[in-house]
Amino acid sequence: MLTDARNHVYFAWNFIFDLEVSPLRNIPDVATRHYAFQVLGAMWAAAASVAIGSYTFFAASLMGHSVLIAAAAITVATFTTAATKPNVFMHNSGRRNDGEHE
Repeated sequence: MLTDARNHVYFAWNFIFDLEVSPLRNIPDVATRHYAFQVLGAMWAAAASVAIGSYTFFAASLMGHSVLIAAAAITVATFTTAATKPNVFMHNSGRRNDGEHE
């Protein structure tokens, strides 16, 4: 079982990284083949960096988005209350409404 796994990893490694075994071997020019291999390597390095960064900062991003959504909800609730029941904001304010005189 361990030998099968080792052979599978060995085959996969060679399939990707050995330019004589990988599908890139079909590119006739060695320089172009090497360039394609380098571009793919850079692409995968960038993709892995973005993925690791995303996983690392997922919790902070989730909390930040939650705060933004909560702020938007509070703003909508405040505007709706001000439009429909403006007197709610006058409780315990120490000020009188325009219509109230002593």
